[in-house]
Amino acid sequence: MSEDRSEGRSESRFEGRFAAGGRLALTTFTVAPLRAGRVDRATAGTAMTLAPLVGALLGVLLAGLLGGLAAIAPPLVAGVVTVAAAALLTRGLHLDGLADTVDALGSYRSGEAALRIMRQPDVGPFGVTALLLVLLLQAASFAALAARPWTALLATLAAGAATGRLAVSWACRRGVPAARPEGLGALVAGTVGPAALLGLSAGVALLAVPAVPGRPWQGPLAVAVALAGTLLLLRHVVRRIGGITGDVLGASVELGGTLFYLGVVLTG
Repeated sequence: MSEDRSEGRSESRFEGRFAAGGRLALTTFTVAPLRAGRVDRATAGTAMTLAPLVGALLGVLLAGLLGGLAAIAPPLVAGVVTVAAAALLTRGLHLDGLADTVDALGSYRSGEAALRIMRQPDVGPFGVTALLLVLLLQAASFAALAARPWTALLATLAAGAATGRLAVSWACRRGVPAARPEGLGALVAGTVGPAALLGLSAGVALLAVPAVPGRPWQGPLAVAVALAGTLLLLRHVVRRIGGITGDVLGASVELGGTLFYLGVVLTG
């Protein structure tokens, strides 16, 4: 009887952590109007593991918007509006992280000096340039995708948004430190294990298979290339500032998604 109660408590704790992690993932990566629940390292690890799933759900919403707009508006207009909607649905936090990270790296400073630049509220020339390039590339990619079959459009946007959040899961893997003792980076650093990362990567790659009609290999290849690009950024950031921050995670989202979209629209 005591063993049954112990197993029940274990299952209850797991379900509670999963629910709290899902809530944290939604509030971190979207504007979902949920109340803040329990926040600790175990919950944060669950949230970072669930991040690609949240991304895929967000991508489904964006695919519906892009497909609907493409039926009544020019492709470029549809693409721009979809990019704007993506920014609104994420409160622009990832774009802000991208700008702050690029500003810090562009300063050629390291350690605490670079972290001070990331904390500044203004955006410098490097950050502005990075934002313009990423937003333009995303809008152009969405315009190119607008004419594709519905299944390909859905797979592309779901896999693209999931790839950006998969980059966050990899940035939170064990062995990657936080740059500061406080903040989001400190909460999530080192919380995602290798088994989860391999399973998530395989799942996102499988999701990307229908992204390019007639080329089932191109979507998974785009996932791999995008992930490789974000890991290179992560390696450089860790060398320069000592670890990850919330801004670095935001930059990983935007870089990963953008590289994936580019890999899918290039038909060669």
